[in-house]
Amino acid sequence: MAELLLEIFSEEIPARMQNRAAEDLAGLITTRLSAAGLETGTVRTFATPRRLTVVLNDLAIATADTSEERRGPKVGAPEKAVEGFLRGSGITLDQAITRDTPKGAFYFAVIERPGRPTAELLAEILPGVIDDLPWPKSMRWGSHTRRWVRPMQSILCLFDGRVVPFTADPVTSGNTTRGHRFMAPDSFAVTGFDDYRDKLRAAHVMLSADDRKTAIQQAAEKLASDAGLTLRLDAGLLDEVAGLVECPVPLMGRIDDAFMDVPPEVLVTSMRSHQKYFSVETEDGQLAPRFILVANRETADGGATVTSGNERVLRARLSDAKFFWDQDRASTLEAKASGLDSIVFHADLGTVQQKVDRMAGLAEWLAGHLPDCDPAMARRAAALCKGDLVSGMVGEFPELQGIMGRYYALQDGEPAAVADAIAEHYSPAGPADACPSAPVSAALALADKIDTLVGFWGIGQTPTGSKDPYALRRAALGVIRILLENGLRLRLSEVFAKSFDLYQGRLPASLADIDRDLMAFFADRLKVHLRGEGVAHDHVAAIFALGGEDDLVRLTRRVAALSGLLTSDDGTNLLAAYRRANNILRIEEKKDATSFGPDPDKALLAQDEEQQLSDALSDVAAQCRAALDNEDYGQAMTAMAMLRKPVDRFFEVVTVNAEEADVRINRLKLLSQIRSVMESVALFSEIEG
Repeated sequence: MAELLLEIFSEEIPARMQNRAAEDLAGLITTRLSAAGLETGTVRTFATPRRLTVVLNDLAIATADTSEERRGPKVGAPEKAVEGFLRGSGITLDQAITRDTPKGAFYFAVIERPGRPTAELLAEILPGVIDDLPWPKSMRWGSHTRRWVRPMQSILCLFDGRVVPFTADPVTSGNTTRGHRFMAPDSFAVTGFDDYRDKLRAAHVMLSADDRKTAIQQAAEKLASDAGLTLRLDAGLLDEVAGLVECPVPLMGRIDDAFMDVPPEVLVTSMRSHQKYFSVETEDGQLAPRFILVANRETADGGATVTSGNERVLRARLSDAKFFWDQDRASTLEAKASGLDSIVFHADLGTVQQKVDRMAGLAEWLAGHLPDCDPAMARRAAALCKGDLVSGMVGEFPELQGIMGRYYALQDGEPAAVADAIAEHYSPAGPADACPSAPVSAALALADKIDTLVGFWGIGQTPTGSKDPYALRRAALGVIRILLENGLRLRLSEVFAKSFDLYQGRLPASLADIDRDLMAFFADRLKVHLRGEGVAHDHVAAIFALGGEDDLVRLTRRVAALSGLLTSDDGTNLLAAYRRANNILRIEEKKDATSFGPDPDKALLAQDEEQQLSDALSDVAAQCRAALDNEDYGQAMTAMAMLRKPVDRFFEVVTVNAEEADVRINRLKLLSQIRSVMESVALFSEIEG
């Protein structure tokens, strides 16, 4: 068994592409080796800004010899058929075997294929692997026809310590690579992965991205701690920065005090987006006038020149931010909002101002249905919430929309509840984002998302497959989370109807169609949301399928109670009994071309087990109705569990298809009653497994 080491060395690969590219490279190699009859052992991948590396262990030196037997035409078949068989098999007639079969004598060919050296196979496979490596974007360079993410400079390829010779124009494979661009630029030869890794380390290259991340975080935390500060850890930024350097050297710089009156979100965003700097905080959680940069080399002056240069660049960046901040504060947020009529929200849904007007009406209406929510504040927050879209700051940093609106609203003297709602109405932006909890914030966030959902469903612009250009799935999940996490009792159909009315006939679709399709969409999104909490999707479907349930808080309580029942022994047995009853009914109703209503004749209940089941069903039905009316879903499921014993006993003792026709029909009606009572709580036919 031997080792394959492959490194593709190039100009800087974008950080966001590195890890995926290394995995894709390894996947292509293993797939094609497997197709050639070679199985791989351990597969390791590495990526730095200038290299993709794959290491495969436990590869056989050569493929195994193979033998294949092919059956040809029947002896005596037309000459052309025999010739075609011989030609396709690569043998002569003398080499063919004649063998008797139950269908007569046939020609057979035994094809022996000797194994091939793995190095030879690799030389054939790897140029195609390099060509087929998928990139989001690629380029050509010089006069070469090959496309790759960046110009390739060298290929290192060793199998069992020897070079695998091949060419991927304009580069030919060899046994050399290079270290750090500045600190160790000369090429050097390697004999295998261990030698490769050790020599790269000596050449100031940290091969593992995880090692680089750990080194950056630990050094940055120490720099902050030594200054009496705390690193504001940003996992996404850490991943990106680790893909920008091969020799990470964290350094601490200073932010000019003149910029510290700019909102901290602006400073953090500017440093993160433009410069890839980490922020640091004081003990009380306030942004400190410091930043941490990650250089890609060690310097004789300990990074002083690098730090000074980065401080100078940051000063220019923050000067722009401060200019926008000062300029934006020269006018009120209300004045800014007056320019929203010139911004198109969607060609078929009107301008942003028209959306704001609809949001104001919907937020005010929602406020009347939410506890402790002031309708006037909700309307005011809606009127101002998009005003910062025309500000210079949001034009420069779109990710600060809402956040800047809050600052401008507070400056204008707006109530804190209004300002907070402006900042929070885009939330939650993802599963890790917090939901708005304040009443006005929740009303405005719901109004924004529901107006969008109803509008796009009304014009038929719904998500298809993996495509969701308007983030409608995220909007629906946002609505679900706001309602559930705040325990807000709203009938979604009523909300959709109000939103539809506010479009004033602009939508071509009917309210009935929008309501039906949107509710189905919400059902799917709710399944996704609850699956993350360990709830089975079919339990959600069993409640949704009953119809008429559009209060998500109440619905999830019913789902939780149903899950509790179905995970118990009583629930498992009761579900089995339901399926048995339902299967019998389906067969017999098809046979008789009729349906059996859930109203058996008590006078025909000949056996004690029939009578006991009938009594239990009547009692449980009454208990379930009362529990459902009181929204005591746990009690409804407890009552349902009481059916287990009488149902089990019925199926053990009673023959449903009795010889007497009237008795048979009555027993089928009893089964229909079982189905009816159980389906008053949930549609158990939706339960899988």
